Amino acid sequence: MRQTGGVTSTGAALGNWAAPRAGSPLAAVLELPGSKSLTNRLLILAALADGPSIVRRPLRARDTLLMADALRGLGIGVRDVEGDWQVTPASMHSATIDTGLAGTLMRFLPPVAALAHGEVHFDGDERARERPMGTLLDGLRQAGVNVSATDRLPFTVTGAGRVRGGKVVIDASASSQFVSGLLLAAARFDEGVTVAHLGDRSVPSLPHIEMTLDVLRAAGVCVRQPSPTSWAVSPGPISARDVTIEPDLSNAAPFLAAPLIAGGAVTISGWPGSSTQPGVELIGLLARMGAAVRRDEAGLTVTPDGPLQGIDVNLRDVTELTTTVAVLAAFADSPSRLTGLAHTRGHETDRIAALAAELSRAGADVVEEEDGLIIGPRPLHGCVWQTYADHRMATAGALLGLGVDGVEIDDIATTSKTIPDFIGLWSRMLGS
Repeated sequence: MRQTGGVTSTGAALGNWAAPRAGSPLAAVLELPGSKSLTNRLLILAALADGPSIVRRPLRARDTLLMADALRGLGIGVRDVEGDWQVTPASMHSATIDTGLAGTLMRFLPPVAALAHGEVHFDGDERARERPMGTLLDGLRQAGVNVSATDRLPFTVTGAGRVRGGKVVIDASASSQFVSGLLLAAARFDEGVTVAHLGDRSVPSLPHIEMTLDVLRAAGVCVRQPSPTSWAVSPGPISARDVTIEPDLSNAAPFLAAPLIAGGAVTISGWPGSSTQPGVELIGLLARMGAAVRRDEAGLTVTPDGPLQGIDVNLRDVTELTTTVAVLAAFADSPSRLTGLAHTRGHETDRIAALAAELSRAGADVVEEEDGLIIGPRPLHGCVWQTYADHRMATAGALLGLGVDGVEIDDIATTSKTIPDFIGLWSRMLGS
């Protein structure tokens, strides 16, 4: 695998990483790490449970390691046991929390911190200070939590050991994580929580809220949905559990998309028969763009089934798949229109602007719209692909490099946010 400057064994960047071009059709079977979304949700529930829990096959990447460290900082026991995590609830105390750039951490942990005794200070990466937080903090104030007067990181939650809870009305159109964050800790609030969304736009990434409701129900929590835009959690215990984390289906996206550019086949082993992960929608998206998808005992396999076709699709519920779909659209034989993406301007980076800039830099015909992108066929060429410290932009650059000579990625190490050994997995996929 070519490098410019190199990458260390831990993924730390030493310079631009030269994305390898596929020299032959792929023939790979890969096992991916566990789901970030499930790992961090289940860590939260385990920390608030009525006894010790085991979280098996957790993702160990920056976002989840920061969550585990944050819980330890609050006084929760999170112990390594043969590759799994044993989580032991305890009385929580003052702490200083590093959120990194992890949206699940900065939005899921403040409601938990409200149950601590004392001040819990939150701060993170420079970009994290730009990400919207006001909706969650306002919701916590409505629930009776003492939160410093700000709508961004850094902020302080002053816990009193208990939270009143009750009805919370928020505009969650910027992120479903605001809803999930309030619901995950709600069973430990005196009155539980009913979250009502009130806004001009719908809540994005609704499957992630379904995932939250699913893990709460599995932990014995009483959950209701009084209306399409409200969700209620009753007060009560959270059951300790022994749970195994599914593979991250969203992180599978660039690997399963690879055969549509390079030819051949890629199989992801351990693909679940059913899942609440939004990444499961990848199957239908790839099929619409010209893939044959097969699921059997070996896993989920993708192969090309004709020319790569453009797509007109609203990705509002599955925005984590946007970077992969956008790169495929740049190779397609007809134009694509990707919509439903306005809220991704507040993700790790402004993903609409970032994709428009980088795909244009690679020669693609791109029109940036407020809510998405129009991508048309045009010859592509090499470039230095900027990641903007966004893990999904980095994997998108690697995908582009499969079919274009001379693509270099400025910060491949940012993939460690959710895929700790991305370079190793990409190399194995290519047979090198």
